[in-house]
Amino acid sequence: MSHSGTSATPPKFDSNLKIAVLGCGNLGSAIAKGIVASKLVQPSQIAITRRNLSHAGLEFFQAAGFQITADNNVAIKDATLVLVCVLPQYLNELLQQIKTNVTEKHIVVSCVSGAEIADIKRQLGNPEVEVIRAMPNTAIAVQESMTCIAGLNRASEKLALVTQVFDALGSTLIVEEKDIVPATALCACGIAFFCRAIRAAAQGGTEIGFHSEDAIHLAAQTAKGAAALLLVGGNHPEREIDKVTTPLGCTITGLNQMEHSGFSSAFIKGIVTAAEKAATLYKNKKRDD
Repeated sequence: MSHSGTSATPPKFDSNLKIAVLGCGNLGSAIAKGIVASKLVQPSQIAITRRNLSHAGLEFFQAAGFQITADNNVAIKDATLVLVCVLPQYLNELLQQIKTNVTEKHIVVSCVSGAEIADIKRQLGNPEVEVIRAMPNTAIAVQESMTCIAGLNRASEKLALVTQVFDALGSTLIVEEKDIVPATALCACGIAFFCRAIRAAAQGGTEIGFHSEDAIHLAAQTAKGAAALLLVGGNHPEREIDKVTTPLGCTITGLNQMEHSGFSSAFIKGIVTAAEKAATLYKNKKRDD
């Protein structure tokens, strides 16, 4: 579901679309799985790359019928949509590998933290290639990603096509490029932040008597319900909080104890700090040997 009407209306989706996912790590794997789960295309229409083809994580993709290669140029040969999902320190190397084979037919979608469209175009050496930035999260594997997308031309049909793909994998929002770094912290890193909050709730549940597995299920479903109240009902979080806080009640007692311990300020600081770090990941890249 898209929350922006500023992109061009995409043409009818081409079910024969070929896709390359360059960098089949955690995010690349999640994207590839989500695309197939959404039934946009068949596994055979997706080429994925990884340096180490003996990695255990590739067994699923081999069994499902994905094209698997260690050669990025082989992966993009027949592809229209090229999703770049490597770590920032490997981006320049990858772009140098594929630059002679990337043409105007390709749509290069970067999911790399901190690398701007201008940086990628400069590395590719072809200003005519359309480069779009997308920042999904790992919930894309179960079609529940929150993906922010930015391009230089909001009226571009290629931007509309990219949005159409990510719409099938969760919710999208078209933003200015400057907002991709904040989106990295809030949406991409946010999966870890919210999972940590759920884990903390589950640990509390265990302390008050639930078995660990039950506590995690209870906490996760409650978090899902809280999110649904906001997404479906469109209410502000405080309105929903007010509905369950009563004078002298246990909810307000628990909330106040959390705030005395710095819950909100810690969460806010975590997001702000993550955004500050995300802004430097590509610019201060240092390859780990």
